[in-house]
Amino acid sequence: MVILFTFDEKDYTEDMPLVERFGVRAIIKRNGLYIMQKSSDGEYKIPGGGVEKGENLIDALIREVLEETGLTVIRESIKEIGEVQEIRRDSFDANCKYIAHSYFYFCDVEADCQDTQMTANEIAKGYIPVWEELDTIIANNESVQKEFWTIRDTEFLKWMRNHYE
Repeated sequence: MVILFTFDEKDYTEDMPLVERFGVRAIIKRNGLYIMQKSSDGEYKIPGGGVEKGENLIDALIREVLEETGLTVIRESIKEIGEVQEIRRDSFDANCKYIAHSYFYFCDVEADCQDTQMTANEIAKGYIPVWEELDTIIANNESVQKEFWTIRDTEFLKWMRNHYE
């Protein structure tokens, strides 16, 4: 998958042990609105999450969207967009270099909706699935930007607006 852009804090050395995380993100648009997770603090996050051991990217995408939004991805609709990388010192072990690989996909979902299955962290942050206009998401997140994923998602959405909207 093509790398769209990289956030590199350059706060590590090349001889540090490497920790990598692989995640997937779904761009789902319906009637001009995008499905997002919105926190009680008002930040928007693109649905998606980590790839589990032994899981492929597409299966992870389908699982994460269902868990976070209650929506079922139509497998045949999935189209690659690209990868965003984040490189920095690891938050849990400052002696390690950390690379997060976020793979973005366009996809469609079925009309029906199930209950979400949020993680404890998502519940604590008050995340709920919402449909919102792209410009509203970007403007809101630029005013909030509390978490690294808010910055990543906002920059990706601005990139997407310039290339696909």
